[in-house]
Amino acid sequence: MSRVVAIVNPAAGGGRAGKRAPAVLGALRDAGLVSEVRETRGPGDAVVLARAAARAGASRIVAVGGDGTTHEVLNGIFDDDGGSRPSLAMLPLGTGNSFLRDFAITDADAAVAALRRAQTRKVDVVRAEHARGVLRYLNIFSLGFTADVCTMTNARFKPLGQAGYALGTVGSLVRLAPQSFPLRLDDAEIDFRPCTLLSFSNSRFTGGTMEMAPPADPCDGWLDVVRVGPMGRMELVRTFPSIYEGKHLSSPKIEHTRAKRVELVDARAVDVMVDGEVLELVVRTLAVEPGAIEVVL
Repeated sequence: MSRVVAIVNPAAGGGRAGKRAPAVLGALRDAGLVSEVRETRGPGDAVVLARAAARAGASRIVAVGGDGTTHEVLNGIFDDDGGSRPSLAMLPLGTGNSFLRDFAITDADAAVAALRRAQTRKVDVVRAEHARGVLRYLNIFSLGFTADVCTMTNARFKPLGQAGYALGTVGSLVRLAPQSFPLRLDDAEIDFRPCTLLSFSNSRFTGGTMEMAPPADPCDGWLDVVRVGPMGRMELVRTFPSIYEGKHLSSPKIEHTRAKRVELVDARAVDVMVDGEVLELVVRTLAVEPGAIEVVL
């Protein structure tokens, strides 16, 4: 008999997940689609709970929260060294809920319908090696202005949902300055050019409805690299709204390319935005692991 474990982050979405999850999960348990429910109490708990569920033989783990919750669950699943890997499902009750938008799942009702269908797809995972170890992500890994925006959004505007990301962007303009993140894409020459931001996307959206990488496909085995060159504050303000329609790539200051592996050659700690959370890391490499996990979609 399959064992499906739901891991709930009650703080996700400014506390909305904690309020909404019991009713939704109760209906899923009644339908036999969820076997157990576990609740996090703080950052990192979802990693521990997912690891324990995987090692105990769970066939599927449902991340209940936002992109940050899914990120932790994913890393708990991949931390398990033995046996078969459980599939991953998501119940989007958090702030951004970006990853599922690639598959037209934009709310909890659509996610529940996907759970009822129980159809899965093999989805790429990106492995990020850093000085303290390894993490994996499904959505986006970004350096520069994006990390600044996420830091401010999480600190001040998280309860406002997707509107908080727009406010975080405006608030972060004060600190706007180009930075250099020397890197090599696959076998190309090292790129030392300064930039406003760099993003390495596995899927199209970030911050909810911002379409950072419109051509991205999380099942194609490629990372979509978006580089925004140096911009002044007003130029960035004029360009920013186009990201909601995925039209920002038409700017001459913005480049898009693809790679299977990225090497960061500057061994310094930097703020990195990973799936909606900010970490300080000495990043070494990013590498696509094609079709590494089954996701309920």
